[in-house]
Amino acid sequence: MSTTPERAAGRRQAGVLALACLILFVDGYDVFAIGTVGPSLMQYRPWGATHDTLGMLGSVTALGMPFGSVLAGWAADRRGRRLPLTVAVVWISVSMAAATFVPSLGLFAAARFCTGVGIGALAPLVSAYVTDSAPPRRRTLHLTIALGAMGIGGTASALLGRLLLPGLHFQWLFLFGALPILLVPVIRRMVPDGPVGHAGHPGAARERVRLPELFTSGSRRATVLFWCASFMSMALVYSTTAWLPAVMMKSGYDLGSSLEFTIAFTIGATAGGLGGSVIADRGHLRTVTFAGFVLAAVALFVLSTPQPHVLLLAVSALAGLGTLGGQNMVIACMTVFYPARLRGTGLGFGLGIGRLGAIAGPTYVAVATDLFTSSKAGFFAFMVPAVLGAAVIAALPRVLAPSPEKRTAGQETAPVVP
Repeated sequence: MSTTPERAAGRRQAGVLALACLILFVDGYDVFAIGTVGPSLMQYRPWGATHDTLGMLGSVTALGMPFGSVLAGWAADRRGRRLPLTVAVVWISVSMAAATFVPSLGLFAAARFCTGVGIGALAPLVSAYVTDSAPPRRRTLHLTIALGAMGIGGTASALLGRLLLPGLHFQWLFLFGALPILLVPVIRRMVPDGPVGHAGHPGAARERVRLPELFTSGSRRATVLFWCASFMSMALVYSTTAWLPAVMMKSGYDLGSSLEFTIAFTIGATAGGLGGSVIADRGHLRTVTFAGFVLAAVALFVLSTPQPHVLLLAVSALAGLGTLGGQNMVIACMTVFYPARLRGTGLGFGLGIGRLGAIAGPTYVAVATDLFTSSKAGFFAFMVPAVLGAAVIAALPRVLAPSPEKRTAGQETAPVVP
């Protein structure tokens, strides 16, 4: 009988994780959809799309993400997780449906901007929801599993495109991105209503959450460093995912080999990330995050040197672990650092700043490869945000403990970041 509450808690946590994975799976599908339909879009003569058009659509999508992250994170702490998550899911479903039926390129770009707002909103909302519900000793693992669903959704987008295109008009692939609206009743039933209180439970009295609360004397330094780490991690992720095949080809590899490296990169990120999260949950979160950035820098350097093919595939997997896995660890650090009542705001602004790195990263690598003729220029460009990210994580404060005055006042400060 004594194990019944534990089993009930375990079932609830499994349900939370399953719902989070479903939401972020479709989120990942939406992120990669524009790349999947790119060739078909450029062949659609009525719109006259070019390579520059694809770049514009990618930028427009990315521009919407910071707005979604900031607004959703603030709303999650002010209104609770249920309402903003419901609105974000409906918003992204309607945006993807709109992209299916709009008749012109301009309206399609507007639909992609709106989709970007929804994509930006879902990551902080789902991350906060998973962290609220996960057992303290498994928070990083649960978060890594949920965030890993985004990569699976991106793979599903590519596979579906390969199956259906070019036989089907490319816009119909966006209709699959409207399916999250079917999850709204589940969200309404499973996600608690009302703001999260000091103890991490919903139902507390509503409090006005203000941005300056992220800059109190005990949190100011960490908040700035988290923003910098988020920027560097997303600059690294989006630059490598956009440019790695092209940079490998510039180094003399054919397209088939370059795609093999990309697949190994993704597999390494997924499999290795789970292992890293287990270590992080044993009290080594900051160390694992720091190691991820360092591993990415070293692996990318090795990729720039002539090595046996099999070794390069293994190193590509390690680069994926350090790059995508490192981004997940940065998110995990923020969820652990901020108290429950500020978690959404902290994640929203941190990921909002990070999305600027997602915009800047691919452009920065493009400029670097144009300025420098060396075949290694792209790899060294990848390494810069990795090295800077490691330096930022190393500068994080080790411990932030509540003062006696705050304990007696019942106020909460950020916990230890191991």
